Amino acid sequence: MPSSCPNLAVVSLPQRVSLISQTAASIRAHLRAGHWAERLPAERPLCRHLQVSRPTLRAALSELEREGLIGLAGRTRRLIGPRRGRIPPRSSSRLVTLLAPLPLQSMPPATLFMLDTLRDHLAGVGHAVQFHVDPACFSPKPARALEKLVQNNPATIWVAWGSKEPMQRWFLARHLPLLVIGSCGPGIPLPSVDVDFRATCRHAGDVLLRRGHTRLALVLQQDVYDGDLESERGFREAVDRHPGAQLRVLRHDGAAAHLCSLLDKILRTSGPPTGYLVVRAVHALTVAMHLMRRERRLPQDAAVLSRDDDAYLQHTSPALSRYAINIDQFARKVCGAVCELAATRTLPAQAFRLMPRFIAGETV
Repeated sequence: MPSSCPNLAVVSLPQRVSLISQTAASIRAHLRAGHWAERLPAERPLCRHLQVSRPTLRAALSELEREGLIGLAGRTRRLIGPRRGRIPPRSSSRLVTLLAPLPLQSMPPATLFMLDTLRDHLAGVGHAVQFHVDPACFSPKPARALEKLVQNNPATIWVAWGSKEPMQRWFLARHLPLLVIGSCGPGIPLPSVDVDFRATCRHAGDVLLRRGHTRLALVLQQDVYDGDLESERGFREAVDRHPGAQLRVLRHDGAAAHLCSLLDKILRTSGPPTGYLVVRAVHALTVAMHLMRRERRLPQDAAVLSRDDDAYLQHTSPALSRYAINIDQFARKVCGAVCELAATRTLPAQAFRLMPRFIAGETV
């Protein structure tokens, strides 16, 4: 049968880069940078460093063994290629170090999917990704941990997930290339990619007010990030535009028990809130379930709106109203910024902000 497009040349379709290939590429990048003199680290610390499972790591190491870059010496793997010049020198800026406060397996599913998508996009354009998980780097005084980290990884592009002002100011003072996934602290001129939380929460306030909810509550964690501060600003802007509207802010410690106790306390007051905007998807689920346990019907007696989305919210009944970002679009934006940073070692202090999509659900 003749082809319906006879003039098109036969081309290979784009392939998704496997996690095994990405892991092998990350190890090659370390070898080029000379991070390991004679032997690779043991499997367990190497798995933590690359944030992959042991079967994935072993498959990647087998790939490098077939290439002749490493070889077994007893129970350890010794380096072969670097001493014989088998790895051609490349720009070490192809290595991207992603700083995170928690291991991937401890992160929410949506964050995990986001980072996996980002790793896939970066691998597709030739960047090897390594993870560095160290709560000390995210502490109020991160200097010692960051100094040690940078000394061991002198040539890399730094990407920080969930960073706060102390870390950001440390990188800024040392003129190191850092891309912030999230929002920067006040007056910190670093490039960043984040959701436009201010506009999102301003819209959320308008949605609740249009539904007749003039007694509102904003629920957020005590350990706030700059994006959470922007959320509060946007929500207050919507409330301030509406005469007679009231706003209460519930700051909890992240535990369900504490959040529920705050809800019980506010429900016992005269004229409790009827409209709730909740930061973090898991806490929105807690608020919705606890209100129903206290015999508040959703949305007849109380409305619950989540600022964030997560996969499990697709299975709630009633369907939770929420905002959802395009994860692929977000990852592409981060990837583009990383590529520019790798090429120029600098990037304008621009804040890239993406507006999420409002999912009406059944709780508003």
